This record gives sequence, C-alpha cells and structure tokens, in this order.
Amino acid sequence: MLEKIAQKLVKHRVLLLALALLCSIALPFVFPDKYVIRIATVSLLYVMITLSLNLMVGYLGQMSFGHAAFYGIGAYTAAILTTTYHVPFLIAFVAAGIVAGLFGLLLGLPVLKLKGYYFTIITMVFCEIIRVVELNWMSLTRGPLGIMAIPKPSLFGFVFSTPIRLYFFVLVAVIVSTLVVKNLMNSRIGYAILAIRDDELAAEAMGIPVFRYKMVVFIISSLMVGLAGAFYAAYTSYIDPSSFAASQSNNMLVMVIFGGLGNTVGSFIGAIVLTVLPELLRGMAQYRQLIYGILLVVLMMVKPQGLLGDINFKYIRQRMAQAKEETGALKK
Repeated sequence: MLEKIAQKLVKHRVLLLALALLCSIALPFVFPDKYVIRIATVSLLYVMITLSLNLMVGYLGQMSFGHAAFYGIGAYTAAILTTTYHVPFLIAFVAAGIVAGLFGLLLGLPVLKLKGYYFTIITMVFCEIIRVVELNWMSLTRGPLGIMAIPKPSLFGFVFSTPIRLYFFVLVAVIVSTLVVKNLMNSRIGYAILAIRDDELAAEAMGIPVFRYKMVVFIISSLMVGLAGAFYAAYTSYIDPSSFAASQSNNMLVMVIFGGLGNTVGSFIGAIVLTVLPELLRGMAQYRQLIYGILLVVLMMVKPQGLLGDINFKYIRQRMAQAKEETGALKK
C-alpha cells in the first residue's frame, strides 16, 4: 500500500511540489488570521530545524541531543549583535550561522572521533554547558532576565514587521535549506555520507575520508540551525535560556524520528504535524499532553522508523525510470 502511494508521489512529484509551493504562498492570504499565520510560521521554523538535524541524525547516522545548543548560539549571537552593537540584521543573521558553524567545528574535532553512545552523551553535556553559560554570563546574555526588544528582521531597509512578511521570510529560508540538503545529498559527498552511515569501516576501506565528511555535515547542520535561531530571536523579540534547554533538543529529535530518518519529506511532515497537533488539542487542555504522548508511542510501536523512514524516494524514482526504459526497449 505504502509502496503504491510512494510511486504515485514520485510519478507526480513536480506537480505536487508546485502545488505545495502554491498553497504555501496562498496560505496567509486565504487564512489571514494572525493566529493561523503564527502557527504556520512556527511550523516552517521547525521544518528548517528538522532538516538540519535530519542531516546529522538521519543521513549521517549520528544521534545528537545537542541541537538546541547551536540553536541558542545562533539566537544569542543575532540578539546581542542587533541590540548591544546595533549591527544590521542581515550581518547579524549571517554571523549567527557562522558562529554556530564554528562551535560545530570546535565540538566536532574531538567528538566526531567517538562512536555510538559516547557521541550522544557528549552532545547532551554540550547542550547543558551552553545553557549554563547563557544562564550565568550576565554581562553578555543577561542570564535569566533574557534579551528583550530584539529588532525584527530587515533587509536593505525593508522591515519584516508584519506576520505575513515574517511568514514569507521563513518560507524562503526553508526553500533554500531544502535545496541545500537535497543538492548535498545528491552529490558525491551525499553518497559518501550514506556509505558512512551504512558501514563506516567499509566506507573507510574504500578510501572515503570519513572524518572529513562527518565534519562537513556537522558544520552545515550547526550553521543551518544557527540561522534558524537568529530568525527565532528576531521573530519573538525576546529570548532567554529556557528556550534552548535539553528538552528542546528532545522535541527536535522527536520531529525527525516521527517524520522518518533520512527523509526530506519526512522532515516537513514531522515538523508540521507535531507543531500543529498540540494546537489542535488545545481545547482539551487537561488531556492534551497525554493524547500527544499516546499518539507518539503508538507510532513508534507500529512504525519505529517513522512515517516515511522506510521509503526511499530516490530508489523508487530510479527503479521507475529503469522500468520505463525496459518497456520502451521491448516495444521497439
């Protein structure tokens, strides 16, 4: 059943992508309510975060619980530069990604040589260290008081001050992030990354520079979520350390697993569904978290690899193309 649905999706992928883009553009005009636009904006923000984390966890196979740390680094970098030093948003936005990427480089140099649970534990510890720094470095981060009055995003004098403008800003960021991930995974580096995930020893024996490609993925993943953090800081106009705790890393990881490890479409589904679902259950305040938890547990029991985790759209597309060529050859 899922195989047939996947084949239909692959067959009409261009039409479906165009339709999804059209719906995304039309959404704030069809549903102009500020609450709906806010939920849509937050959903897209989490799509960007999930794409970056899926690059690390799903495609490379390195289980990380420290993604919220890089998210916070990006947010605080942008917030400090724009409020304390009055740096233009575009420069602060780019700087947030670069600083988060540099932290990814510094952490990755020693940590990516570790394997299995050791890597996971170190990322958890790193997340907690960053949170403690954010909480106690009062002169820089204002600690538990947080940073307030963070200016809205602006590009060349155009301020993204309205909900619709902010929505389109993050929509463009998601499109660019998706293209980066897809182009990376469809390149030689992408095939090497998948080889490392499937069998690191075999990949190394074939001459693939395992550590170098791990570093590339770790830095790109950190940079992407740092940019997402910069947007989050400007979008909310206020940040504090509680927004970047280990529980936030857990939520990000749940979204990746829910949609499907190593699946770009799954990143969209996981982020959007798990952002919208709690809002839909808001009327059942007493039982919302219980229902939310039960749904996740049931899914993990039925499909532990996630909704789309066992569907390889690239393989299906190649197989359909081969079948089409064989059919054409037989007709001749």
